[in-house]
Formats: sequence, C-alpha cells, structure tokens
Amino acid sequence: MLKKSGAVSQQIADELRARILSGALPPGTRIRQEQIAEEFGVSRLPIREALRIVESQGLVTLVAATGAWVSSMDLGECQETYLIRERLEPLALGLSVKHMSGETIERLEELARRIEGSASAEEFMDLDRQFHLLSVQDAGMGRLLEMVERQWNTTQHYRRAYVQLTGTDGLQETHLEHRLLVAAIRRRDSRSAEELLGMHIRKTRIALEDHPEIFDH
Repeated sequence: MLKKSGAVSQQIADELRARILSGALPPGTRIRQEQIAEEFGVSRLPIREALRIVESQGLVTLVAATGAWVSSMDLGECQETYLIRERLEPLALGLSVKHMSGETIERLEELARRIEGSASAEEFMDLDRQFHLLSVQDAGMGRLLEMVERQWNTTQHYRRAYVQLTGTDGLQETHLEHRLLVAAIRRRDSRSAEELLGMHIRKTRIALEDHPEIFDH
C-alpha cells in the first residue's frame, strides 16, 4: 500500500479509470465508497479524492449527499459531444502536426498497422485510442488536450458498443481513413489532416445515430 494519501488517491483513481474504460464498470453503475475502501484497505478520504479525480476526467458523476455513478449519456448528449469533437480534435491535430517528430509519425504508422490486425473489439478500442491521442499530443495546449481526452472518455462505452455491433471486419473504411491520415501527417499537410479527421469523427457520429439502442442502459 502506498503511504502518501495523494498517491493512494491517484492509485485508486487509476484503477477506477481502467475499469470504466474497459467496460468492467458500465455507464450508470453506482460506485459504492464502502466497497472500494474495503478493497483497498483505506479510509473514505482517499476514496473521495479519487472520485473527484475521475469526475474531472468525465468518467464519474458525483451527486451531493447521494453518491457516485459511472457517467452515462443519451443519444442527444453523444451527438453534441461528437459535434464538439469534430471541431476540437482537428484543431489539436493541426497544431500537433507542425511539431510532431519523425519518431511519433513512425509510431502512428505502426499503430495504424496494428489496428488493422485487431482480433477483437477491445484490442481495436485500445489501439485506436492510442493512435488518436498520440496524434494530438504535440499540440502544445494543455487545456485543449484535456478537453479532447475527456470527450474520448465520455464516449468510450458507446464506441465500444458500436464496434461490438459491427465487428472488426466492418471497419475497413476506418482503416483506410487511418492510412490517409498518417500519409497527410507525414507530408506535414495539416489542412488535409484536419479535414480527414473531421470526416472520420463525423462518420462515427452518423453511425451512432443509426443505432439508438446502444444508449439503452
């Protein structure tokens, strides 16, 4: 057990984050502080701080004097989030392309290849998330990147549900878009990269709109 309370809170927050993003704790699940305290062998204080950390990441909703739940959204809220993503992520990518190292571009190309070989929805989800967050990491704007990652967090469950619905064999267009995106980045063509990413996100938004059952909790 870690000794410093701040380190303990971060450790618990990291574990909660991993469970939520993996789907082990699906949207709408109540998080019971007493169960977490028993599992980690700690008092309620670091649990409350851990919950505040994951709340700031968009993963948990805290209700005063009531409790904590894994964040969820309906179709309208997801549409709104994707519309925001269509504007913010291309901005972050365009800024990032200007400063991206050759090593990062090689890593993106490797991730795109591994994504195409994904054997499961979960593997695809993990690699796809790595690919997109890596592509914007050199934007040089901390608040912008926090917003981008928060939006990825809040839509994670619904992207997973869609991939599970279509299967990895139904992602050929996605693979092509990734290849085109890497090619634009390699050319340092930030405008084309921004346009491709906006289209990539918009296509997912439209696909999710066609499957409202995904939002039934």
